[in-house]
Amino acid sequence: MMNTPMMLTWGRVAAIPVLVLLFMALPERIAYPVAALLFALASVTDFLDGYLARRWQQFTDFGAFLDPVADKLIVAVALVLLVYRDGGVLLTLAVAIILSREIFISALREWMATKGVAAAVKVSIWGKVKTTVQMIAITLCLYHWPLLGLDVALLGLILLLVAAVLTVVSGVQYAIAAYRVLN
Repeated sequence: MMNTPMMLTWGRVAAIPVLVLLFMALPERIAYPVAALLFALASVTDFLDGYLARRWQQFTDFGAFLDPVADKLIVAVALVLLVYRDGGVLLTLAVAIILSREIFISALREWMATKGVAAAVKVSIWGKVKTTVQMIAITLCLYHWPLLGLDVALLGLILLLVAAVLTVVSGVQYAIAAYRVLN
């Protein structure tokens, strides 16, 4: 069923190739701010689709499945673009931690669902904080250029490192919750 929340979620998926093309094909001075704006808009739809689905009672099982997949896909692609452009040990380490946790948690949720206890690994407050910090960090890293005297790239990297720490904290929290349910 196609409703507004689902269109927002599909919009995030459709934004992925656009993000890559903008980032790779346009001149840097245009590409980076435009890519950051597109990612920021996609990040807002991450909040909006769930909010609208609950408010308008348009919640669907497929939407509940697709929403986190769309989030993980656009985040993963944006992080890969950042490593491609900037490299660096700290950035690459943060990206490796974030992507590893996302794969681990996705697999854990899928496995827990086969055991009939998927609710044990629902999104926690730490997961929400991690997502917020991560989305802001990626937006700043994509933007890259100084703004109003502020080193946006450095601020983005610092926030991405904070997101990596929060990623570990929330990942451990999910793993402990799963362990408790299964034992």
